[in-house]
Amino acid sequence: MAEITNFRGEVAANAPKDSLDLEVEDLMQRVGMRVRKARELKGVPRRVVSERSGVSPRYLAQLEAGEGNISIGLLQRVASALDHRIEWFVGQDDPWTSDALRIADLFRAATAEKRQAAMEALSTHSPAQLRARRICLIGLRGAGKSTLGAMAGQMLHTPFLELNIEIEEHAGMPVAEVVALYGQEGYRELESQALSRIIATHDTVVLAAAGGIVAEPDTFKTLLAHFHTIWIQARPEEHMSRVRNQGDTRPMAGNPEAMEQLRSILKSREALYEQAEAQLDTTGKALHASAEELVDLIRARGFLDEPPA
Repeated sequence: MAEITNFRGEVAANAPKDSLDLEVEDLMQRVGMRVRKARELKGVPRRVVSERSGVSPRYLAQLEAGEGNISIGLLQRVASALDHRIEWFVGQDDPWTSDALRIADLFRAATAEKRQAAMEALSTHSPAQLRARRICLIGLRGAGKSTLGAMAGQMLHTPFLELNIEIEEHAGMPVAEVVALYGQEGYRELESQALSRIIATHDTVVLAAAGGIVAEPDTFKTLLAHFHTIWIQARPEEHMSRVRNQGDTRPMAGNPEAMEQLRSILKSREALYEQAEAQLDTTGKALHASAEELVDLIRARGFLDEPPA
């Protein structure tokens, strides 16, 4: 909103407030009320909160009265002093009465199996309907996802896509340039967008994803919910050998610890890869044998069957 000023450049006292001004005032009132309620419920004097947070008693009084335009950093200090999460103070839902927040807390503390059951119970579509006839191959670089995916797609008469190629076509540049220009964060955003486009435009597809997609929680959750996932595995030595056979010597160039680093990455991602619905170990197997085994697995699991209505 443009400020209304007098001839001396001072903001007029009666300048009308727009909706954003009112939203800010409402937020300040909400934060103040909740800070005061949290402190009173715990029976903690304002002086003690001040000592714990480093925020002056006078400023805390202004905050609790809804008159303190507190910074995020100071509000985090106050939240920590009261042993509360900062989002409890600023969110629309009342942390003491909201069923949604209570369910969120229970969900965070639940096991993976209970989380999955809760997601299925709350979803308006069954997992089979959400995944349709989409298949995604995940795993470390060099596992054979792209080669096996293309072969399986041809054998099953199913479209095959590579997520990185979709990113490149949309960005108009190679993935390496995307990372150099936008960084890992920019690449991950484009990866998420590309995945969403494929979900929106393909009910039947075999997709090969980059190995690091599991590192981005929201994108990986979307992947698991909308694709039948298969972890393509191999021993670390075969991962490295296959990458080098493709003409890419970067993993070993000037890095004698590359193999140990690869083992470390595999170990750190193992629990995430294991969330896939199925696994295929290609260690020591000929390419065509692995492709046939992949096709047999897809057929046996019914990943390309029509989902129930």
